[in-house]
Amino acid sequence: MLTINKSDKRNQVEIISIDQLVPKDHLVRKLDACIDFSFIYDLVKDMYSTETGRPSIDPVVLFKIVFIQYIFGIKSMRQTITEIETNVAYRWFLGYGLHDKIPHFTTFGKNYVRRFKDTDVFEKIFMRILEQAIDAGF
Repeated sequence: MLTINKSDKRNQVEIISIDQLVPKDHLVRKLDACIDFSFIYDLVKDMYSTETGRPSIDPVVLFKIVFIQYIFGIKSMRQTITEIETNVAYRWFLGYGLHDKIPHFTTFGKNYVRRFKDTDVFEKIFMRILEQAIDAGF
């Protein structure tokens, strides 16, 4: 028997947390459970002004965006941002809500050029994450 869905629930208001929408076995949950990204703050604090300028994008978020791009094999930063905008699991991993604006794809490039270029910060972050992943059995 042919069933035709006559109830369109796309605009239905629901009360649900983002945490409930991310499957318990999703890779981002496993990564979040075993990798503590907070060490990044100490590595980059000298690259940010404490006195002047606009508030920055959280540096952990910037590096988690690159992490998402690499882990999930996304080809470009532009595509990575598009995926994050529509993927609840990625938003959850970054600590963003459904209504939070995701940084523009050029944000990482500008930060790279202005802050991280000609430093070893990427290598240090990569090594720390790798150590934590190995310790967790990945």
